[in-house]
Amino acid sequence: MTDAPGAYLRTLFLHPPSYEGFDGGAGSRYQARREIRSFWYPTWLAQPAALVPGSRLVDAPPDGLTLKDIRPLAAQYELAVLHTSTPSFPYDVGVAEALKADNPNLRIGFIGAHVAVDPEGALRASEAIEFVARNEFDFTIREVAHGRPLRTILGLSYRDNGHIGHTPDRPTLEDMNALPFVVDVYKRDLTIGNYFIGYLLHPYVSLYTGRGCRSKCTFCLWPQTVGGHRYRTRSVEHVVSEISLATRHFPQVKEYFFDDDTLTDDLPRAEALARRLGKLGVTWSCNAKANVPYETLRVLKDNGLRLLLVGYESGDQKILNHIKKGVRLDVARQFTKNAKALGIKIHGTFIVGLPGETEETIDATIRFACELDPETIQVSIAAPYPGTALYREALDHGWLDGRGLVDDRGVQVSALHYPHLAYTEIFDSVETFYRRFYFRPRKILALGGEMVRDRQVLKRRLREGVEFLRFLSQRRA
Repeated sequence: MTDAPGAYLRTLFLHPPSYEGFDGGAGSRYQARREIRSFWYPTWLAQPAALVPGSRLVDAPPDGLTLKDIRPLAAQYELAVLHTSTPSFPYDVGVAEALKADNPNLRIGFIGAHVAVDPEGALRASEAIEFVARNEFDFTIREVAHGRPLRTILGLSYRDNGHIGHTPDRPTLEDMNALPFVVDVYKRDLTIGNYFIGYLLHPYVSLYTGRGCRSKCTFCLWPQTVGGHRYRTRSVEHVVSEISLATRHFPQVKEYFFDDDTLTDDLPRAEALARRLGKLGVTWSCNAKANVPYETLRVLKDNGLRLLLVGYESGDQKILNHIKKGVRLDVARQFTKNAKALGIKIHGTFIVGLPGETEETIDATIRFACELDPETIQVSIAAPYPGTALYREALDHGWLDGRGLVDDRGVQVSALHYPHLAYTEIFDSVETFYRRFYFRPRKILALGGEMVRDRQVLKRRLREGVEFLRFLSQRRA
């Protein structure tokens, strides 16, 4: 297979516009508008874009692009690959239909967890969609872009003369080093300064060093739909080579975030990677489980680790056991103490509305969060994404009544309700959680001190504060 650009269809990789400020990219764990303006990198689109010579990646949401801005692109390409999500799917279909109307010869395919779970339903949603790629789709899309007949490409569901066909699944990618670097695509097509995450230094760059997660959390989307539960990793040398290249591409970047579901799934590798990153002198952060031992934390901290994103989820052990989190509260407490003692910052994520939730367990989780006192927190509503065990459990127990995962503004709502806990109580508890955590004198003083010490942090926190208060007021609207 030749890599000459002329041997491939002119290919557009598109994260479409939908709700204003909507973060639905494949780096986003919760596909919704955030409390403050936040955008993850579209890494799962950038990966196949790096495999298709002459392609272009357009990430509409962080660039503020509307459908009107996107439509002229239809005439410039032969193939368009759109990343979609469950909340944005109806909007993404509308984008596909608009592009197809402007260029009837444009071939359009969808990728993402939503279509991996229900490929036939996605194809039946619109005749503008010619195919969807299931599961890991990097090399599947490359073969489509190379012009191979769809019926010969593994991992595809496709439309052919009014009929829908499905090819066998593509084997799971084992050699992760076979994937090219994404930072070249970032440099070519993305505006780095448009990507904000409240708890990361700005500007930042995120990428993956591996795929899959060994944990079995019932609510987590990516391992159950696309990535799998085996943690398949790139070699340390491969990752370090990409970060070294990134430092030359983006000398302005202040932090690198490794977006693996759980980088600390493989402790020896995490330590080896940290030691190599330490020699590069970069600042970095990653996702971690709340059970990393002190000795590993120290190695990571000594070699450039600044922050860990940690999914604590709940302060009730029964809920954690039910969702198969695999962490005890006492272990999480000790882990947090160790990280703080070493000077590692923590962004803690919590979920309200999980099975077994009551007013009492929500209160316990809020008190748990205040006790742990991470630097910052994110409070999400339990989201039963199709394809997850949580979704199947909700169907079995009648916890769904037709509400979507987001409202008409793209803000997350509670799709779940329980006999003892209404969806409105779950929704309202998010604001209560944030207020009780952030409006404590201790936390106000800590954040204020940080702002006094750093003028850039001051500007940023003031902007984020205004956005946060606006978010809370809009939730009550």
